[in-house]
Amino acid sequence: MICAKLVRALVLSAAFAGALTPVRCLGEDGNQLPENATKELSPELLSLLRQKKMPKHSPIILRVFKEEAELEVWKQDTTGHFQIFNTYPICRWSGDLGPKLHEGDRQTPEGFYTITPKLMNPNSNFYLAINTGFPNAFDKANDRDGTFLMIHGDCSSSGCYAMTDEQIGEIYALERASLLGGQPSFQIQAYPFRLTPANLARHRTNPNMDFWKMLKIGNDHFEATHLQPKVEVCNRRYVFDAQPPANSTNPLVFDPAGHCPAFAVNPKIARAALAKKRADEVEYAQLVKDNVPVAPIYSGLDGGMNEVFLARFPGKIVSLAIVLPPGSGSELPQLPAVPWTDNEGSLANRFFGALLGSNPASQRHVASTDSTMQGRGADPATTASTAAPTTRPAFPD
Repeated sequence: MICAKLVRALVLSAAFAGALTPVRCLGEDGNQLPENATKELSPELLSLLRQKKMPKHSPIILRVFKEEAELEVWKQDTTGHFQIFNTYPICRWSGDLGPKLHEGDRQTPEGFYTITPKLMNPNSNFYLAINTGFPNAFDKANDRDGTFLMIHGDCSSSGCYAMTDEQIGEIYALERASLLGGQPSFQIQAYPFRLTPANLARHRTNPNMDFWKMLKIGNDHFEATHLQPKVEVCNRRYVFDAQPPANSTNPLVFDPAGHCPAFAVNPKIARAALAKKRADEVEYAQLVKDNVPVAPIYSGLDGGMNEVFLARFPGKIVSLAIVLPPGSGSELPQLPAVPWTDNEGSLANRFFGALLGSNPASQRHVASTDSTMQGRGADPATTASTAAPTTRPAFPD
């Protein structure tokens, strides 16, 4: 048993070392790059860019959704706003819903990450790889640690978002075009699921909810404006689109672990985000009032994949107890595995339920909720809103 664990550790270490060896700025050191890392955009992609009025070298944003097992590529069009370019089904992600906390927990990261050319790896053993940059300033301020958290090919994940080789080749080419066109970086927004009122209502008892509501502030800024949110960290929280207050002559200085300085948010962004927040609160409150079923906190399974890959890669999803056995250093929550039971849930939820032999009619459970939900995100965009009545659930300020 010890030998088996040792061999597995050595194999994984060798794979990570080869996949994640640091490289310099997309080959700017003059070294020959592998052919798959220098491919130009295909005629089909170039045609789609023209149709969508998206310049080849314009900025790009990746949005990742675990539960739906989808990765969205957004690109800036000629108006200066980001629009959806393509959606790619994720072949494999590991862990469970929730942020990555520590090395070895197999969790894929959630949060906002800035990708520079140095985080692009053309020499990956997993075809091509993009390092998420975990841990970022927020993660470090909250004592979260881990290394080599990537988006890569090969449909194999140990804390990564794994695509097929064909998919990562296309995504890598789009990002390479943007970076080589003069963009200094691009943004990855990683979420547990699409932060809709329906999804938040289903997961309202999850202990990660405060963290997810903080992510929703940045999500709302983006979805309401289609502009890339500027991300800062202070007081161990994410802060979005901060600018100096009116009449201030001092530059803003953010200390990830220190107190937040006085700041304001661009009124156009603040108004649009606040309108979205209020509309979402109304819908969320109605869903809770209707007592919509609550998703289990833990699936008991190691990650998920988009249903389009189920027949192609059978047996890829296994119990977390198998990949994280007792004594591995990353202990599982002391809770029984509960099947996903919602009838209207995501593809990942339905797959988890099918694997575990769930019976939605008999196993569904509904948890009680507090009348209000408290959040930790700092968002001046919402400070002008009227406090939510205590008789209904509300999104946090």
